[in-house]
Amino acid sequence: MKRYLYLWHRWLGIVLCLFMAAWFFSGMVMLYVGYPKLTPEEHLAHLPELPQHHCCISMGAALAASERNAAPLAVRLSSVAGSPRYLLDYAEGTNLAVDARSGRLVTGVDTDAALASARQYADDAGVIYRGLVHADSWTQTSALDKERPLHRVQLEDEAATLLYISSQTGAVVRDATHVERVWNWLGAWLHWIYPIRDHPWWAQIVIYLSLAATVMALLGQMIGLLRWRFSTPYRLGSRSPYPGGFARWHHIGGLLFGTLLIAWVFSGLISMNPWALFSNASQLSTEHYRAGLLGPESDPEPVADTLSRFRQAGFSVHELHWQVVGGTVYRVAYDSMGESRVLARGSAAQVLMQIPVQSLQAAVSAMGPDHAVEFQLLESYDAYHYPRAEQSMYGNQRKRLPLLRARFDDAVSSWVHVDPYSGALLQQLDQRRRASRWLFNLLHSWDWLPLLERPLLREGLIIGGSLGGLIISLSGVVLGWRRLRKKRRPRKAAR
Repeated sequence: MKRYLYLWHRWLGIVLCLFMAAWFFSGMVMLYVGYPKLTPEEHLAHLPELPQHHCCISMGAALAASERNAAPLAVRLSSVAGSPRYLLDYAEGTNLAVDARSGRLVTGVDTDAALASARQYADDAGVIYRGLVHADSWTQTSALDKERPLHRVQLEDEAATLLYISSQTGAVVRDATHVERVWNWLGAWLHWIYPIRDHPWWAQIVIYLSLAATVMALLGQMIGLLRWRFSTPYRLGSRSPYPGGFARWHHIGGLLFGTLLIAWVFSGLISMNPWALFSNASQLSTEHYRAGLLGPESDPEPVADTLSRFRQAGFSVHELHWQVVGGTVYRVAYDSMGESRVLARGSAAQVLMQIPVQSLQAAVSAMGPDHAVEFQLLESYDAYHYPRAEQSMYGNQRKRLPLLRARFDDAVSSWVHVDPYSGALLQQLDQRRRASRWLFNLLHSWDWLPLLERPLLREGLIIGGSLGGLIISLSGVVLGWRRLRKKRRPRKAAR
């Protein structure tokens, strides 16, 4: 039986140790340089204040101009190419834009329009058009599918920023600095095996490579313990059968870091949601939460009056969103720093910091009317709601406090997270998704509050563990190469 353990570990290692080494090295890079993304802070910082006079047609007129019968999922009034524009997000996989001054549907974003949009973002830097692409090295994400194809524009700024601009709306949807582009060849691009990202079997390849690597690591840990002399040392006085060289490095390194290696590789497998094991099974209704759709009659108040009311409250509006919560239409305004204010429909409504908790609770309760629900207003971060650094995978998600959490007693113990500042449904977490949080986020990224609050300690531990993983993997590569060379030599002699 032992012989088969050794054989399986050896041949799996010959195939997989190079992948393991690449994963550990690229993981260290990703700790400091994440895959390019446009964060909400970056987006808002480059938007001018919405004009006070001669601003915009009404939201209803913009919806009519969209020539869509269905209601949009989201509507926002932003600035594109230096002028106000409605951006409409529809469920059928399309994003549309309507010029907020002329009421004209934007039917195509050409080169000149893309350059004008880039100039708004670039401030005083020069811009150079780099062509139209469906996808490239820095846009490998389904989040941009509604925006494709994408215009690329190079900025002549200190960071050598490359902008990606939606051909559907003209909005900047991604930025990638020179530093991000260079390091990501050794970071996310290598870690997620993005060279084959367009292959239809990419996800399955990553899943089964991770599964095989997990099995290999488990076998290695078993063998390492079997070969270690806990009582009587070997003849040369060592408790390891290997007196020195790469074999000893591999054995000792595996005993010291093997458990951590297993946790990292297994949690990497979980990140791919293999065989949909961790897909959300919650049946709570988001339609009941909204209890209404955005339509031409949703907000009859002129936009100029709405903007004026925010300004009278001392708030500078750089972007305006419409949100329906429990049948009430709210206007959510954002300034250039990402701060927000809300204003309900109606002339008597007041500008508020947050939507009233009672209104949010009533809307959330409607999501599962047949189930009891328990509410909690979270005033501090915990294991399921916490911020991450910008370079992390979730660095583009804002995690503000307080947070409204609702726990339902349905079959899958659903949790719902709501942002009181905007009324947005942030998450639905059933038992599977909460388990995934521990099996992936904790084991893989060490998303544990005591460590997240001590970033230098966390980074030091991750780097140390990754170097241990590199010792195991690279020594395994050398041992595998030597084994293959031994296999080849007898054939040459036979000739």
